[in-house]
Amino acid sequence: MRQIIDFHIHSKYARATSKFFELDVMVKWAEIKGVDIISCADFTHPRWYKNLQKNLEEDNNSSLYKLKNLDSKVRFIISTEVSCIYRQNDKTRRVHLCILMPNLEAAGKFNQTLADRGAKLASDGRPILGMSAKDVLQIMLDIDKRAMMIPAHAWTPWFAVFGSKSGFDSLKECFEELTPHIKAIETGLSSDPIMNWRLSELYDITLVSNSDAHSGPQIGREANVMELRERTYNEIIDIIASKDKSRFLYTIEFYPEEGMYHVDGHRDCGFSCSPAESQKLKGLCPKCKKPLTIGVLAQVDKLANIREKDIDKTKHIPYKSIVPLPNIIADYFGMGKQSKRVQNLFLDIVSKADNEFQVLLDLSEAELKTIMPDILANGIIKMRQDKIKLTPGFDGEYGKVVIFSDDERQEAKLNK
Repeated sequence: MRQIIDFHIHSKYARATSKFFELDVMVKWAEIKGVDIISCADFTHPRWYKNLQKNLEEDNNSSLYKLKNLDSKVRFIISTEVSCIYRQNDKTRRVHLCILMPNLEAAGKFNQTLADRGAKLASDGRPILGMSAKDVLQIMLDIDKRAMMIPAHAWTPWFAVFGSKSGFDSLKECFEELTPHIKAIETGLSSDPIMNWRLSELYDITLVSNSDAHSGPQIGREANVMELRERTYNEIIDIIASKDKSRFLYTIEFYPEEGMYHVDGHRDCGFSCSPAESQKLKGLCPKCKKPLTIGVLAQVDKLANIREKDIDKTKHIPYKSIVPLPNIIADYFGMGKQSKRVQNLFLDIVSKADNEFQVLLDLSEAELKTIMPDILANGIIKMRQDKIKLTPGFDGEYGKVVIFSDDERQEAKLNK
């Protein structure tokens, strides 16, 4: 059965996350979005971990969990994110890591080991650990060999294994002799698979994509699509570890230009530029002369040793790029995605289609036109065909997507 999986979200205990982000809210939005398996989020936080113990129960010895007293097909996988900040080779490293555990018991042992080593787990849903990524990986493996570490948003400048500000130039530099245990990396919102395929070190690494959601509507903005026979933790881990193309069908991706760190720039001055232009400027903002934040595209260019035209896509797991439905509707109306009109139409469409991914991925053009205005349906087809305009994001500023013309938006206003 086709299952859409989001391994990386946060709870209300993580910084800058919705205070209403409880387990039932996660399930509600997973159903709206069409996500079948989601992260339990932030299991290292003591209060959240107790919440998980109280409200989740294992589903048929699968090492996946369901919310008690709720009739839903959505299942939870035990996963979280931690932040490692430490010194290595005379440089401060800041690396975020996604951690998958086979059950709550193993997660509890992991939490206790971190606490015994002085980690302040109650400080944040994504705790800061004063230990190396390699040390954390060894702790995981000592607790359970089925545990899996996935470097999070691997190219983000400030907090990632390949980040331009505080990362490494290779996985081996970070994880040393434990590198063979790294079977996957998370591409992050500002890079897509084809950018990662330019680095030969990642040839045998599985690329996963997740939302890093801080609120319900963000769930599934990136995700993974697998064909599962048993729907178990072990099956999922095996698919990732073996890079099984027959069962890992594709990843669902943001257009990388939509991400907050795609190109170089300085947000305070509203300035952005390509990596080539950044080099001409010697990495300095032309307006204030302060250093630019070097984006993901430039870091990929720096480390890549394969030309894009030489990539054999058949050797890799495919991907599909999407624009979230609320963003498409917002562009159609020419207004913010949080506006009442946008949200009302979004929920109306989803109620007719069953979920958002049905709309974005599966329904035919004719089927789309039975549940929404024709022009909006045409916009979804244009998105599937990559016929959109993109302004890249930079220095913490999301990129912008344009799908509809001014005339199409005017028609939308007239058809209220």
